[in-house]
Amino acid sequence: MIPIQTDLSAIAETAVDNEAENDSFREFLKGQDGDSIDKIVHELNENISAKIDCTQCGNCCKSLMINITGEEINGLAAHLQTTPVDVKQKYVEESPGGKMIINTIPCHFLDKTVCTIYEHRFTECREFPHLHRPGFVNRLFGTLMYYSMCPIIFNVVEALKMETGFKK
Repeated sequence: MIPIQTDLSAIAETAVDNEAENDSFREFLKGQDGDSIDKIVHELNENISAKIDCTQCGNCCKSLMINITGEEINGLAAHLQTTPVDVKQKYVEESPGGKMIINTIPCHFLDKTVCTIYEHRFTECREFPHLHRPGFVNRLFGTLMYYSMCPIIFNVVEALKMETGFKK
């Protein structure tokens, strides 16, 4: 396996250089067995995630729009020792259809690169970058949107190119 890259500047620079390659890789993966790719991605994600300290980065918290639920608002309110109404007023934007998101990017709860509510963070935060989920090939467009920002995604994609025998 190639060495793990965590330098955000180097990742961003490589991402620009790899744009066309990543488009080709996306097309290449469409012709592969999705279950086999998922198995490889899950294993790579487990190995690579264990070697990366997300609190040294925080890019996801600086760039993602986070959907939240009423249950999560209630949990956050309890943690902050306030009311759900107060949490919604301060931190949440709600669509006419009832969808709720954190109302600012970067996240209110990010302090430099560390989440101040880490133990009480939202489901979407806990699950990012979603590489543990099935259907990787079908989500590759979205995953590649964060290739330049997330060391885990970057390293998993680069390792996946090698594991699948992708020719650049």
